Amino acid sequence: MSHVTPTVDTEPATEERSMLETVHQHLERAVSALDLSPDMVEQLSHPSKTIEVSIPVRRDSGEVAVFTGCRVQHFEIRGPFKGGLRYHPDVSTEESTALAMLMTWKCAVMDLPFGGAKGGVVVDPQTLSEDERERLTRRFAEELRDFVGPTKDVPAPDLGTDDQTMAWFMDAYSMQQGETVPGVVTGKPTVIGGSPGRETAPGRGVAVVARETLDYYDLPVEETTVAIQGYGSVGANAARRLDEWGANVVAVSDVTGGIYDPTGLDTSDVPSHDENPRGVSEYDAPQRISNEELLTLDVDLLIPAAVGDVLTADNADDVRAEIVVEGANGPTTPAADEIFEKRNVPVIPDVLANAGGVTVSYFEWLQDINRRQWSLDEVQSELDSEMIDAWNTVRATVAERDVRWRTAAYIVALSRIGEALTARGLWP
Repeated sequence: MSHVTPTVDTEPATEERSMLETVHQHLERAVSALDLSPDMVEQLSHPSKTIEVSIPVRRDSGEVAVFTGCRVQHFEIRGPFKGGLRYHPDVSTEESTALAMLMTWKCAVMDLPFGGAKGGVVVDPQTLSEDERERLTRRFAEELRDFVGPTKDVPAPDLGTDDQTMAWFMDAYSMQQGETVPGVVTGKPTVIGGSPGRETAPGRGVAVVARETLDYYDLPVEETTVAIQGYGSVGANAARRLDEWGANVVAVSDVTGGIYDPTGLDTSDVPSHDENPRGVSEYDAPQRISNEELLTLDVDLLIPAAVGDVLTADNADDVRAEIVVEGANGPTTPAADEIFEKRNVPVIPDVLANAGGVTVSYFEWLQDINRRQWSLDEVQSELDSEMIDAWNTVRATVAERDVRWRTAAYIVALSRIGEALTARGLWP
């Protein structure tokens, strides 16, 4: 393959929609390339179940506060539901529905036996003490108990939650079940059934997909410049892996801002946001840049790994990267997607690129069911193999159907879901 050469002869595009509308638009585009029945499309467009609960929690002050929680489950035709639980002020059933649908596609792209799910609690976790977070988590687990389980729905950490949150959730569920059930959640501490390599898996998967993509477009990793927006768990681990392979990571950022060094940053020396919330902004680098400026740097590879909707119709024309690999969920709006397509800038979609986390969650689920823990080497070797297999499947679809990467990934996912639905049929 030859190098990708971005151009700038684009027309105005329709601007952003909500995340749920964006997911539906991507679905519609993929459906147009497949021979799917309207009945199947109608089923895919709606969640299987939406659960909303009230969660009363006694604060340290003695007063009782009532929080709102939700869980959206989408299309379990291939297996139990799977997806994160987040503690964040903006948690909503609409956002959770969009993210649950994305998880359905992601699991199908990776050929994992799961449907998608998402949910959480409307709360700023920074306003809770450790004891309050524990009480909130245990009560939330009780409210969801009838809807989750190793063969029903398997939550995992997300924004505002972590391995300790999963430990509390698992313990609360297990106490009510009368037995230890480690497989009710993934992302737990390894001492109670968690998997080695789970925390670094999302970033490692992004790096593997980025490496394969660079090779496909004849861009040697050792000669590649990289900018990464979002130097948290995903971004930092992707950066360090690419750095190990010889890539030149010249810019990184987090919520506090970014840093830029055209000669390359020592990614192992720059603290991630998780390691030090002000590590990036306090790091001694030649130049300070904003998150917006990072997106338009003249680099070979751009990895938006922070939040959604950062690449829009307003800035897509200014992006100078040759390739975009999505590390975050939904960082590219449909309008920006259209611009990138016209400019011949490949965008490797989130449902493929950041699927490393759910893949190792699947490994953890298997380990819990079989009561046998894998080694870190086993986990990383299997993850790399699964990511490369999925990338090759999507790549083949790009070539066979002459479609963009996102459409190809959706075609792979929907084809597998359609085959499962046809085999199982509709009950009753």
